[in-house]
Amino acid sequence: MKVLSALAWPYTNGPRHIGHVAGFGVPADVFSRYMRMAGHDVLMVSGTDEHGTPILVLADKEGIGVQEIVDKYNAVIAQDLLDLGLSYDLFTRTTTRNHYQVVQNLFTQIRANGYMLQQTATTAISPSTGRTLPDRYLEGTCPICGFPEARGDQCDNCGNQLDPADLINPHSKINGEVPEFIETEHFFLDLPSLAGAFQEWLDEVDATGTWRPGVINFVKGLAKDMHPRAMTRDIDWGIPIPVEGWDSKRFYVWFDAVIGYLSASIEWARRIGEPERWREWWNDPAAKTYYFQGKDNITFHAQIWPAELLGYMGKGDKGGEPGEYGELNLPTEVVASGFLNLSGAQFSTSRGNVIYVQDMIAKYGADALRYFICAAGPETQDSDFTWEEFVARNNNELVAGWGNLVNRTASMIAKNFGEVPTPAMLEPIDESLLTAIREGFETVGGLLEAQRQKAAIAEVMRLVRMANKYVTDTEPFRLKGDDQRERLATVLHTLAQAITDLNTMIAPFLPHSSNKVARTFGATGEFMPMPRIEQVRDLDDDSRAYPIITGAYSGTPRWESRPVQVGAPVAKPTPIFAKLDKIDPADPFGHDA
Repeated sequence: MKVLSALAWPYTNGPRHIGHVAGFGVPADVFSRYMRMAGHDVLMVSGTDEHGTPILVLADKEGIGVQEIVDKYNAVIAQDLLDLGLSYDLFTRTTTRNHYQVVQNLFTQIRANGYMLQQTATTAISPSTGRTLPDRYLEGTCPICGFPEARGDQCDNCGNQLDPADLINPHSKINGEVPEFIETEHFFLDLPSLAGAFQEWLDEVDATGTWRPGVINFVKGLAKDMHPRAMTRDIDWGIPIPVEGWDSKRFYVWFDAVIGYLSASIEWARRIGEPERWREWWNDPAAKTYYFQGKDNITFHAQIWPAELLGYMGKGDKGGEPGEYGELNLPTEVVASGFLNLSGAQFSTSRGNVIYVQDMIAKYGADALRYFICAAGPETQDSDFTWEEFVARNNNELVAGWGNLVNRTASMIAKNFGEVPTPAMLEPIDESLLTAIREGFETVGGLLEAQRQKAAIAEVMRLVRMANKYVTDTEPFRLKGDDQRERLATVLHTLAQAITDLNTMIAPFLPHSSNKVARTFGATGEFMPMPRIEQVRDLDDDSRAYPIITGAYSGTPRWESRPVQVGAPVAKPTPIFAKLDKIDPADPFGHDA
């Protein structure tokens, strides 16, 4: 089966913090790695989102050009995500000429089909700069529920969509000034004319029962409020609008960003020399498409993007026909996570309430962070990161549980045999452990396919505890005489088999350490393929160069039990995970030391 794994586009306004990657990055990578292991043909795409007024504001703040600022943070973010081990087929950017062309093509066809309206709109302008204030940079009191910190596009308290002019006592989040509102002409996506087709799609996905309840219920609310949404802005940084007389305007960043999933797929196909290959994921109705992001982006992925696709294909009340890209698949599922908060408060770079991905990886390793997100992250509701819980999960589960099982088994094999031994007849206690672990592939795999990663990693760790109990019950360290050597070989072979299977099961969650575990038991090469960064030229403008994340994942191991290799060399191991001392939340990275 073809599986499109579409990850939210990180905005080029700085390095990623762990709240970002808890929402889109790690959950999507775990799912994508598992689906590859299960035999599916996965295309995992995304890139940096580089348009909109916030980029202009940041460029002014740092005193460099706007292209320089997005180049700077595109490279920083690509490194963050690479080091975290996110297995993109292509991580690109929205300033490629390929993306510009795809966005303009979709707009042109949506407009030709009649789903782009020209209307005047009330636009918020910064009095000090004359620039459009983006919806999310406006804050005020929600006119519906009275929440004092509603944004100009949506109230996070009641979930209703808003227009900036709806806010009571609006002010700019950039500098606190009160905006001016002017009337200006824009293109609007005609959501009312697409409401019937949208509802039909929503009924279909609702009937599957696979969406997270909080997400599907939120989208049902959106379906009741299908009013035209402006898709252009008064700004000079962004994708030009291919209509005469519209030179001073650009596409709304959220019109173009979601189209990036399609444009990145097309760029990937072009880069591998098979320019039509993307169609296998987009035109084949049997293909499945999954979109990963935080809950604050549900509107754009579960309403705006499906509506753009429907308008492009002419599926609304006005009819029409698709353009050159043909019939495009609508989302199979929008996988939205809650927020990961920091000690009870939202992550905020401006307030210094932040933990950057690169700092975490440099100090504590990528897999320790990945494990925390998988085991305690915001899968279906907001969750909290505390240094105390991070240390506890690392020490009690990774080190004392999985790491201890691997290290003491490898130590006993290295000391007594130097290689994976040949077993004698298995006893019931041996068979019981191996059967339970083999059955875990179906249980854990089913949970991963259903986007229940917390339950999946909990089941893996339950099997790890079972294997550790097996060590306690069989006491291989007491089997010392020649008359017990055969039994010792059997117990240690059973443990090596158990670890081999558990390592396969834990590999989507912890790909870096799964490679270490595989090497500990004699494997060579890369057990779990990892991504790489390549410097490339823009396909349509050779003067422009940028980094992409890509990788070769055909060597991904199968999601199944495989016999441990008798005779594989096993040397005295080094610890897979490091035990952590108590961390000072005021200085978790030792900057003040």
